[in-house]
Amino acid sequence: MTRRTNLTAGLHRAAPGGAAVPPPGAWFPAGELPAPRRWFGPAEGAVPLADGGALVAGGALAGDVPTAEALLFDPVAATWTGTGALGTARHSHSTTVLGDGTVLVAGGIGAGGSQPAARLRSAEVYDPATGVWTATAGEMAAARSLHAAVLLPDGRVLVTGGEGDRAPRAPGRSLSSAELFDPATGEWAPAAPMADSRSAHPLVPLQDGRVLAAGGRRSIGRGRGIGQGFCELYDPAADVWTRTGSLAAARAGHQATPLADGTVLVTGGDSPGIRFERGFVPFSQWRTERYDPATGAWTPGGNMPDGRTCHRAVALSSGLVLVLGGTDGATRTTGYASAALYDPLTREWTASGGMATSRYLCTATPLPDGSVLATGGTVRSGRATPAPGADELTATTEVFWI
Repeated sequence: MTRRTNLTAGLHRAAPGGAAVPPPGAWFPAGELPAPRRWFGPAEGAVPLADGGALVAGGALAGDVPTAEALLFDPVAATWTGTGALGTARHSHSTTVLGDGTVLVAGGIGAGGSQPAARLRSAEVYDPATGVWTATAGEMAAARSLHAAVLLPDGRVLVTGGEGDRAPRAPGRSLSSAELFDPATGEWAPAAPMADSRSAHPLVPLQDGRVLAAGGRRSIGRGRGIGQGFCELYDPAADVWTRTGSLAAARAGHQATPLADGTVLVTGGDSPGIRFERGFVPFSQWRTERYDPATGAWTPGGNMPDGRTCHRAVALSSGLVLVLGGTDGATRTTGYASAALYDPLTREWTASGGMATSRYLCTATPLPDGSVLATGGTVRSGRATPAPGADELTATTEVFWI
């Protein structure tokens, strides 16, 4: 396997691939993935690497078939190339960059489909220097998918919640359990369980070392779930969860973004609403909320131009927050191409340039030069497709220029 070079060495503000430099706030196309795919999980998708590129591993291909393919994005050439494949094909997993620059992939759904769901306990670590994946010494105690994961200040990884197996050929159930991965030993150890079971939830590291779990989906049986507003804080030093202020609106399919001042911005989600002053808005949240760790309280963050769920939100180097893509929470038939920028100082939103391809359940990754990489996702599904039940995915990649 060829050793990776540092792509950021001498990197300048020129558009990748020799393209003309676009104006700030514009999107331009980058290389396509080998095949269309999407990512369901809150901690799944492309992650930035120390050399200036990005890595994406696994994901759901057409028909939600999990893939073992791993790909590297070169921001200078604006192309994707293959690297070592995962030992186990998976989607709905977590991908976490470790302190030494290696990457941990854990859990997810493997081959076999959802009848029964082949949820995984296994985990693998990728070495960018060799392009090789190595199974961790131990496995998680619980097989889980749609869980959250975050790197702690001491170098360990906290994994929380997700969907677990209820029984053979039965829908999954939300989990409250949590586990810790120690890169020094490659072993997993139990962590204190959360007070509430949840899946597809944001897990946000705070500046004081604690971790915030905000809202998420809770199973109510027969494959159905509802959003929740309950939030809690994890203290790694004490291995203790404590309840904190609840969201004003129950949410699933939302995003939580840490801001420079230490607060956390929550955007979007499935919870229904009608915006009377502008008529009907499809059933997804447009109201945002800000969490203050000093008080444990949520306050209004300012209304987005439009509601959206299954979108992506990225903090920019300027301090602004970029929200892109998504869909409505009622039908989830069509992805959005629009994007918007949030100013934390004024709590105001402004529309930004839209993507060429509408998408949701995509991935969005900040790159070292300040640009943002948007990749893959669902373009349309259900009755919005020529053949209902055959969701249309995309292989396109776009870069947001600032």
